[in-house]
Amino acid sequence: MTVELDEVRSFLAQHEPFSHLPEETLRELPRHMRIIYVRRGETVVDYGQVNDNLYIIRSGAVDILAEGDALIDRRDSGRNFGYSTLVDEPESRYAMVAIEDSILLVLPRAPFTQLITDNPDIKRFFESLSRRVAARAHEINDPGNSDTLRMTVSDMIRMGNLVTARFDESIRATAEKMVEANVSSIVICGGAETGILTDRDLRKRVVAKGLDTSVQVAEVMTAPVRTIAPDTKLFEAMLILSELGIHHLPVTQDDQIVGVLTSSDIMHQLQSDPIYLAADVAGSNREELKDAYRRAAAVAARFLDRGSSAREVQQLLTSIADAIARRLAELAAEEFGPAPVPYAFVAVGSQARREMGPASDQDNALVLDNSYNEAEHGDYFRRFTEFICTGLAEAGQALCPGEMMASQSQWRMTEDEWNATFHTWITAPESEALLNAQIFFDFRCLFGDEEMAQRVHDNAVVAAHGSQRLHAHLAALATRREPPIGFFRGFVVERSGEYAATLDVKKGGTAAVVQMARLYAILASATDVGTQKRIEASAGQSISPRGAEDLLRAYDYISNLALRHQANQVRAGEEPNYRIDPTQLSSIDRDALRDSFRIIKGLQSAMASKFPVGSI
Repeated sequence: MTVELDEVRSFLAQHEPFSHLPEETLRELPRHMRIIYVRRGETVVDYGQVNDNLYIIRSGAVDILAEGDALIDRRDSGRNFGYSTLVDEPESRYAMVAIEDSILLVLPRAPFTQLITDNPDIKRFFESLSRRVAARAHEINDPGNSDTLRMTVSDMIRMGNLVTARFDESIRATAEKMVEANVSSIVICGGAETGILTDRDLRKRVVAKGLDTSVQVAEVMTAPVRTIAPDTKLFEAMLILSELGIHHLPVTQDDQIVGVLTSSDIMHQLQSDPIYLAADVAGSNREELKDAYRRAAAVAARFLDRGSSAREVQQLLTSIADAIARRLAELAAEEFGPAPVPYAFVAVGSQARREMGPASDQDNALVLDNSYNEAEHGDYFRRFTEFICTGLAEAGQALCPGEMMASQSQWRMTEDEWNATFHTWITAPESEALLNAQIFFDFRCLFGDEEMAQRVHDNAVVAAHGSQRLHAHLAALATRREPPIGFFRGFVVERSGEYAATLDVKKGGTAAVVQMARLYAILASATDVGTQKRIEASAGQSISPRGAEDLLRAYDYISNLALRHQANQVRAGEEPNYRIDPTQLSSIDRDALRDSFRIIKGLQSAMASKFPVGSI
């Protein structure tokens, strides 16, 4: 009997959550267990059945089924089931069916209750699992509406139903056509360029400036215009509208405008879709913006289930974060008045790259016109940026732990000061300066003077291209973020602490790729900011085409894995992170993750050979 108990103790010590128990508790636990054998197809616990046991799978496999026999999870050796009836209601909401002949260790309710009472961490472990299963069951039973954003533009608007005016018609005559047709935009034809006039143009360029309405409409139309094709997905169109801060997108076919898609068209279509709650921030007050980003993170989980890629979800979350920031800027201007000098509010880090996830915090800064005077204008921009950054935090985009935010005075600089700062970072890449340089090379204007912000970023890229010292330091940073994989392709997990037995798929995974892509782009003089675009722009220059293809594949896979993990955490009401337990992955996912880490590690080795990283 002692030998058998020791064997059970040894088995438990290898699996979560028992592997973290004190030795004395672990030695005593098998005495309270019994062993049972169940045949393939046998129901261990049925729907509505009162269950008083925790089952640990010694060998075999068991399916967890929701109502309608929908598969929630498939569990194999070392995993457990039945805990939801021990930490929640005693009647099971699920069926638990053996799909292989299985040997199970059975722990009754009384010793289980004593175990979680004495070990709060174990209790939290099982409560967390129970929440995740409940969330997954809810998603299966309430799949929501069809994926509206995967419709194409041609599915939604009527082609050819177009209201037009000639470029030489008067503003008044053109406006009258818009009123008669009850449209918010009109296409302007016949001139050297085809343009568009919108209600917004009339307000800003005509009414607000008191312009004579007998003037030709060509004087106030927008041209050239951004266009999309009829087969463009609504998802992509929504991102374009958000990115450009516009409300109308002409649709072209064979180089001719055949229709106009509006943001109100999309919002009307989305009213039956859960994304609408997260996406519709225009017109919201500050109170209504609270938790908007958290709602978006919850919607992201639904999008992943619908088959969206990590890249699409990251773009969606970034688009919503951008819209929240822009709306906060409008509210700030209403409260404090118009800005005294031109400025550009820029995102840095993941938001700049359009790669935000549920766990992303805020990183931002302010570029001010060179006419800025601290004594005259400082108080306005202090209040303005504090309003925006605290509003973003209330929306769910956490304050930056390193205080890299526009609300901090050191990150509010004039254009000339930004150029000088980048020059210092590039020519003296030491410690803190290097940390700042790598983050601020991800630099994108959210609102304000976009051209001024672009000049700062482009100047920095040009200066960095020729700095071999900076290249070596960035290469050192990229190669030191080693993937958590050992010499024999085994995973290297945390040994102790809060994240024991987990992998950080960001540190040596996605973050390592972001670092390498940043350096590849600088070497190729590419001004792109997004990781995918940087790698694509660098292919054949600073990285081989094959290396670029492999790196993108690895990055996409790890990003998808991380977002699926975070989506599960969001559904379970947990704080999202990048810590994944490899034992909870399928064998296919484990193999794919190893291959992705191997690709990253190989390219890091190539980078280390090219640059003198060992001397830094």
